[in-house]
Amino acid sequence: MFGSKKKKVTLDDVMAQLRPDLSRESLGVGPAFPGIAPNPLLSRAARTRTAELRAGVLALGVLVDWREVSSDGSPRVVLMLDVETVEGVSFRGVADEDFTITELVRLAPGQTLPVRYRPAVMDHYVALARDADPTDVQRLADEIARRTQA
Repeated sequence: MFGSKKKKVTLDDVMAQLRPDLSRESLGVGPAFPGIAPNPLLSRAARTRTAELRAGVLALGVLVDWREVSSDGSPRVVLMLDVETVEGVSFRGVADEDFTITELVRLAPGQTLPVRYRPAVMDHYVALARDADPTDVQRLADEIARRTQA
């Protein structure tokens, strides 16, 4: 009667209001997805995750869609990828990457890109494997194709 219970507003609630295109539903991920950091350089968890992903396991991702998050300097883009691992696990992966304008205009749905993921965590986060050896990527693609044909 005399007090009101205020609903605690979280960062996820604020982000969902500001950028509904980056919500869990629009990205196609489940409720366990931690969300997109407004500024990954200021988030310790995002910096740690990025470092772990750069050393992650190689997989192939097919680009489904992307959303530009910011364009301060070089565009920051959230990529949605359907990821296939060599073990046969498939999931919707989300990569938060900085691109040049040239790289951005070359993005096209259906494009296959090498990515890295953390098999121990499996939180939908992936990172583009820009440093991947082309022979390793081809070997991975051949193994995935062989497994799907069998």
